[in-house]
Order: sequence, then C-alpha cells, then structure tokens
Amino acid sequence: MDLSTRGSEMPASPLRRLAALATDAERRGIRVLRLNIGQPDVPTPSEVLEAARAFRGPVLGYGPSDGLPETRAAIAEYLAGVGSPVAPEDVVVTTGASEAILFALSAVCDPGDEVLVIDPLYANYIGFACMAGVRLVPVAASPEDGYRLPLVARLEAAVGPRTRAVLYSSPSNPSGTVLRRDEVAALVDLAARRDLFLLADEVCREFVYDGARLAGALEVATAAGEAGRVVLLDSISKRFSACGARVGWIATTNTDVRDACLRFGQARLCAPTLGQHMAAAGFRALPRFLPPVIDEFRRRRDVVLSALSRIPGAVCPRPEGAFYVMPRLPIDDADAFAAFLLREFSHGGATVLVAPGTGFYATPGQGRHEVRLAYVLGSPALEAAMDLLVRGVEAYAGLTTRGT
Repeated sequence: MDLSTRGSEMPASPLRRLAALATDAERRGIRVLRLNIGQPDVPTPSEVLEAARAFRGPVLGYGPSDGLPETRAAIAEYLAGVGSPVAPEDVVVTTGASEAILFALSAVCDPGDEVLVIDPLYANYIGFACMAGVRLVPVAASPEDGYRLPLVARLEAAVGPRTRAVLYSSPSNPSGTVLRRDEVAALVDLAARRDLFLLADEVCREFVYDGARLAGALEVATAAGEAGRVVLLDSISKRFSACGARVGWIATTNTDVRDACLRFGQARLCAPTLGQHMAAAGFRALPRFLPPVIDEFRRRRDVVLSALSRIPGAVCPRPEGAFYVMPRLPIDDADAFAAFLLREFSHGGATVLVAPGTGFYATPGQGRHEVRLAYVLGSPALEAAMDLLVRGVEAYAGLTTRGT
C-alpha cells in the first residue's frame, strides 16, 4: 500500500530532525546548548499562569469554534492599539499560528495554486504548503543585502496564472529582518494590482530593536483602502513566552476568508479552551511584561553578533527584530556541520545545537552555507554556546581541509 503524495512529500522538521543526535550526545555526557528552536526562556507572565490555575469550572469543555468571546475581544483590542483595527468578529482563534497559517493557505488556495514567498522563510511554511497542496514560489533574498525584500519587479515577475497570495513574516523568522513601511506598502500595492491576498505573519511583532517600528500589514493596507486583502497570522507563543498554550489567531476584515476559516475551525471543534483564558490574561500583562524582555533580547542579539564577528568569512546582517539570526558561515554543508557538532565536537564537555539553513529555503540546494540561530538562552549560557559555535566552525574547517 502506498502513501499519498502529500504523505510522501511532507518534509521532516529542520528544527527537530537533529533531536536524536542531541539525545545521543547527552547520553555520552555532553551538555548540549540549544540554539535551534525559538522557544523563549524568559518566564511566562504570572498573570498567564494564574489564569490557568484560577479555572474553577466543573468541566473543561469545548469553546466556540471561532474562539471565546473574551479572547477575541482582547485580541481585537490589542490589534487596535498597534494600529491594526479589527472587530472581535474579524478574529478566528486557532491552535497556535501553525493552524492559522494552514487555515489561511487552505482558505485562499485550491490544490495546485501558488503562493509567493521570500527565501529564506519560516521552515514550516513548506510543510503547511504541502499539507494544503499549495506550491510555494520562492524569490531569493541574500545576507549581503540584509535579507531585505527583493525588488518588487522580481516578485511581480514570479506571479503566474495560479498565484493566489504572498506569504511573509516580519520581523522575519529566520533572519530577523524587519520590513520598512515602504516595503510593506509595495507588497500591498502588488497584491492590489495582481489581485492577490497578503498573508502576513507577525508573531514577533513587538521584538524590534534600535528604534525600528514594525509596519503592520493591516495598518498599511487599511490606509491604502486594501484591508480586505490582508490575512493577519499571529499567536501568543513568543509575545507571552507561552509556546505550549497553543493559541493563535487569524484576523481579517475579509468576511469570505474569515467564514471559510471558521468552517475549518468547526471541523476541529475549538482551539484550546484553557489556553484562551491564559491568552486573555496575557494581554493585560503586556505593558508590564514586554519592555524588559525586549531589552534582554536586544542584549542577546549583540552577544551573538559579537561572537560571529570572530569567525573569519562569516556574513551576518544586523537583525532588527525577532530573536533569530541567519549567518552565512565558512562551511561547505550546513547539515553536515550541524551533525558534526553533535557527533564529533565538544569543548569543555559541551556542544551546541543549531538549525541548518537548508531547511529554511523553498529553493532546493540553497542554505548550505547558512545556519539559523535562536538566541533564546540567557547569559552566560548564550556566551558559552556562541563560543562553542566559533570553536566548532574552526574545528570543522580543519576537518574538511584534512579530508581534501
């Protein structure tokens, strides 16, 4: 018996496929410092955890398929406060941003349709597109250009008869690039001229540094009279350091898209009810919680950049947001390098786990010289991890040189 095409082609997660090697290293007594997954280590706000503890209902039952009214109201109020006006009825609560992305792709595309993406991209877009039967059409960005938005003419040249949408993240996962307002406006204009949807992944919205300000897609599109083209994808995972709550949302003023996503939601019944109570409480904690967290991640970014500057030949644009960097390193094969760090390399009884860059490209063969690092460890662990990376690159280069 054969699997379906989707079942056969579904890629393994580039973030998790090295887990077995990391476990083996730990069994050998090696401490593994993990920079591979964007799981913030800062404590979840006490208000969020208390909301879970305070639940006193006799049954933890299903909620409405579009989300609890108080959660949708809290999300709408939050979005209005950041310049992205929507009503509570414009919000569909999802099981994390993962489900939001899958719902959005399924709502605006038929199997075989195409969606433009900027390479490199959030790795799981590839898996969600496979599940939805959608073909991703990548347009390349590069570290030398700061992974900035490619020229609109290049994006437009990639539009074909089956193109239905543009999907992007800002601040970017994996590069940390924050699109400027003129860049988001150019995407809105392209979507309007070519009759496309704009799927905007803004899960790291608040994580911006050095005076940068996120230009939200809904904010920019509303000003241009094109709000109905935007489908906003978001979650509480990074914002509240609550990845395990699994609460995200779709926000759109396009009633057809919203109603389709609601029907998808009805098929899976509801997003986590307890997580939604936690989310509503989290928005109340946001003004207190986030400012010191943003300062902490900015300091961590600078630790990472300082260490990367010690690697001859490394290229790494200065990230403006999120908590990721995507350096190009003097290595011949990112997958082999990541495995080498876990199988063969250690220093002082420790090694580091990174995510190979190949998993963050929709273009086959790209990313072989890049790794994605998530600076989710506090000092001194982050400093130790980056020192291990610097030493690991040197050791790997020596190994490959001897092998030639």
